[in-house]
Amino acid sequence: MNQLKFSKADVFILIGAMLLGVVCFLGINFYTLGNKPLSLSWAIGIAGTLGGTAFLATVWKRTSCNFKTYFVLEVLFLILFTLSMGIVSYKIFPHYFVVSGQRTEIQSKLTASITQAENMFTEYERYAENRKELYRDKLRGVAAAQNINPSEYVAYGFERNGVSNDRQIENKMFVLHANLFPTNHEEMKQIASNWLTDASHTLNNWWAWNFEIVDVVNKVEKNSQDWLEKGVVVNKTDTLKSLIKLSTIRGIGEQAEDFAFNLSFDDVKKYFTTLGSPTLLSTGLAALIYLLMLLSYLISKRSTKTTVGTTKDKGDFDIDF
Repeated sequence: MNQLKFSKADVFILIGAMLLGVVCFLGINFYTLGNKPLSLSWAIGIAGTLGGTAFLATVWKRTSCNFKTYFVLEVLFLILFTLSMGIVSYKIFPHYFVVSGQRTEIQSKLTASITQAENMFTEYERYAENRKELYRDKLRGVAAAQNINPSEYVAYGFERNGVSNDRQIENKMFVLHANLFPTNHEEMKQIASNWLTDASHTLNNWWAWNFEIVDVVNKVEKNSQDWLEKGVVVNKTDTLKSLIKLSTIRGIGEQAEDFAFNLSFDDVKKYFTTLGSPTLLSTGLAALIYLLMLLSYLISKRSTKTTVGTTKDKGDFDIDF
């Protein structure tokens, strides 16, 4: 059919549909907390529906035969396009702008969570160093009182084997340090540091914010709890011990409390999963996209063979491309 031919003006429909699809994708991705396949499916469906109805309304307007039938279809698709655009503009399209409008508050809360996770490792190192100092002082006291309290001397693992007490103390301190700061602790600390650095970058980078912020929202609490309590699985056979599990290891005779750190997180997900009212910006942009997608229809010529949809004195407004 000749009337299905794609004209230069129809490019505006394509551009408008693409803009609409991108904004809807970003908004739905926020709402679903990062379900990109679902978000993409919805965005393609919305862009395809609105682009298709706008294009078909334009096609029926250009027809050179069956004027009455195609005029009915033209009006029907024009109404369908307008109603669909209204629904999308009110329910889905604004969500990206609603969330972005709260970006400063979201950044503040997530920054606090990231800083908290960073401080957790600093606090563990302070805890471990304090334990080492207390244990060293205790060992020195036990060694000094070996003749006064020989049972305690034995309980702390000292031996009368010709090795000096100082050397035995250093050996015990080496073992405690190795247990509190094993190689896998440094590996986990590096993993955490890399992730937290990337998360901070996401908060402050516009492009990363749009596409990766929900990953930070989903993982900052889980990752922090894993580093503190559960550990990190790096492969099927290797799990890096959490800070609390490392702290349960004791030197011989040592009495100490396990590492404790209070993790608290603000509910940031609510900003992404709560639909808000259309903003002035979203309403204005939606109106511009609506007019952009309708432009091809407005400037398309109606056949001179018909009086359907025209007046006797005045035809359709026309711009040649």
